[in-house]
Amino acid sequence: MANFKPEILGFLCNWCSYAGADLAGVSRQQYPATMKVIRVMCSGRVDLAFVIRAFANGKDGVFVGGCWLGDCHYVTEGNYDALSMMHLGKKLLEYSGINPDRLRLEWVSASEGLRYAEVVTEFTDELMKLGPLGESEGVDQKELKLKIEAITKLIPYIKLVEREKLRVRFESKDQYEEYFNSDAVKLLIDDMIVDKLAISQIMVLLEEEALSSRDIADNLGMSSSEVSKHLSNSARQKLVKFNESERLYALA
Repeated sequence: MANFKPEILGFLCNWCSYAGADLAGVSRQQYPATMKVIRVMCSGRVDLAFVIRAFANGKDGVFVGGCWLGDCHYVTEGNYDALSMMHLGKKLLEYSGINPDRLRLEWVSASEGLRYAEVVTEFTDELMKLGPLGESEGVDQKELKLKIEAITKLIPYIKLVEREKLRVRFESKDQYEEYFNSDAVKLLIDDMIVDKLAISQIMVLLEEEALSSRDIADNLGMSSSEVSKHLSNSARQKLVKFNESERLYALA
């Protein structure tokens, strides 16, 4: 991976991280030119859909920079929402077979130009070790595209689950990490998202052509029994239909 140069999309808070990046430039701090920056008014405005779209467009990593907790310039303290989004985003990437380390959130104040240069350098080095998107995950581009499309279709539902079930407010980054790694949250995500993500992948696959349950299982790396369960549920909801003569499933 000596010649690999990762492509990173960065979302930077206007008041802190973007100003920190500006200071790094003015101070002539040295760091890799690997990140294309989008300025947002608050890190809390970074939608989960933006993150997934960046990966869909082939970015190797996504960086979100915000104000330190307690220093947000808005009453709503949007950086807490960014922290919640980041943990949920990492979970979704993990369930989809994408390395969650490709998504990173850091706090950088307007006076921390050196810190900005350091975290961009560190993230770039980490992605260089991982390699291009999909390579370290062991998935080809077709499979990767299918997985990301499946997540994209589920985002409205996932955001609703997050708002109703997972939106919490803690005082530290460690507390968020402990919460999102807890058995209770894992069980909730398994129960409310994982099956729907599998079904979404099947729907994306069937958009291209009608397939047998065995073909679907082979394409998605699922067991035949798991695929049969999802197809039965989808048929009851009139999402798919089964051609008896050809023994193939297609979108309804």
